[in-house]
Amino acid sequence: MGFDPPPGTVAARGFDWDDVRFPARTVGQFVRLKYGKALQESKRRAGDVPVFGTNGQCGWHNEPLTHGPGVILGRKGQGHLGVKWCNEPFWVIDTAYYADIDGTQADLRWFYFLTEYVGLDHLKTGEKPGLPRELFCRQLFPFPRMDEQKAIARVLGVLDDKIELNRRMNETLETLARAMFKSWFVDFDPVVAKAAGKKPVGMSAQTAALFPDRFQDSALGPIPNGWTPSSVAGIARYVNGRNFTKNAVGSGRMVIRIAELNSGVGGSTVFNDVKAARENVAMPDDILFAWSGSLDVYRWHGDEALVNQHIFNVVTDSLPKWFVYYHLREAISFFQGIAADKATTMGHIKREHLSQAELAMPPRTLISAADRMIRPLYDRVHRLERQNRSLAALRDALLPQLMSGELRVRQAEKLVAQAV
Repeated sequence: MGFDPPPGTVAARGFDWDDVRFPARTVGQFVRLKYGKALQESKRRAGDVPVFGTNGQCGWHNEPLTHGPGVILGRKGQGHLGVKWCNEPFWVIDTAYYADIDGTQADLRWFYFLTEYVGLDHLKTGEKPGLPRELFCRQLFPFPRMDEQKAIARVLGVLDDKIELNRRMNETLETLARAMFKSWFVDFDPVVAKAAGKKPVGMSAQTAALFPDRFQDSALGPIPNGWTPSSVAGIARYVNGRNFTKNAVGSGRMVIRIAELNSGVGGSTVFNDVKAARENVAMPDDILFAWSGSLDVYRWHGDEALVNQHIFNVVTDSLPKWFVYYHLREAISFFQGIAADKATTMGHIKREHLSQAELAMPPRTLISAADRMIRPLYDRVHRLERQNRSLAALRDALLPQLMSGELRVRQAEKLVAQAV
């Protein structure tokens, strides 16, 4: 038979409208999109009010444009138009809208989940791509009763809140692990303290005894006594990816390009079932180094995938992964400086530059002691990232079924309870 939208309306994508069990209403019947207000970076003042643009938060300010909670929708730009939720007062710049919702008809967080699922990019028009308000508001959305909207938002909100809690926890874990690494292996704080006749802070006497109490001269300059000069080239093997996008068949393992490292899986992601050596395959928690383009180092938290060209798979044969990863993080600004010299390197680095990023190699006994403290933090970050991927996949699977009425809230609640 087929669903036939009324004249002047557009059926929102992502639903099998023949099976939608709720009535349909146009967005404009319960939401108005308001323009943000320009706020140049030079005019922003230090504060704790988030500032949002077309694809999410882009800074901070000391006063809000509007109260929270709220939903921010990207308005213009060549890239992705984001849909963001903010619990607190916020500012929206003029590249985005914010939703003014009739709270007697629709639940704000339900509207957020629904809009995020449907998306905005497909609605962009014009030479300078933008989202027309009238086009957005002509969309037909499935429209359950208010009590059902709230129930759907509550179920999906449990997953979103857990994802956000994990994200914040990971920020804390990462800060702790990197701070300890930098103090011990970059700034040599325990050695500095002992050389000054002081007791190193935050460690047992047994651990402190592993650090020397003086520095020695080396080709790198002063380094802790007994440590040896080295470089990031000497702490791992760097296996360049292959052109797995060529002759891709659309199935099999995902091909990790720089785009996937920066933005995740998208509509342009490539899949290939080609055979590949283990060193050309990224497994969960492998280290990847984009030596061109974005020029950054990443921990891979996704499933098994193929590593494309312009990316090193960083193979750690004997040293802990955290030791290699954090040394690469420390060296990134050095590599980015080399790549910024367009006249000589065309925006990328060469393998020879890995030997120019110098470091001091501590004794294995000290690395083992640090491993007992840093590895649990480092590993937990990976576990929480993996959990977030599973929670997001469950949310994205439940959302269209709940929004269309195909799945009842009580059924979804049981699935969510098992996941969190």
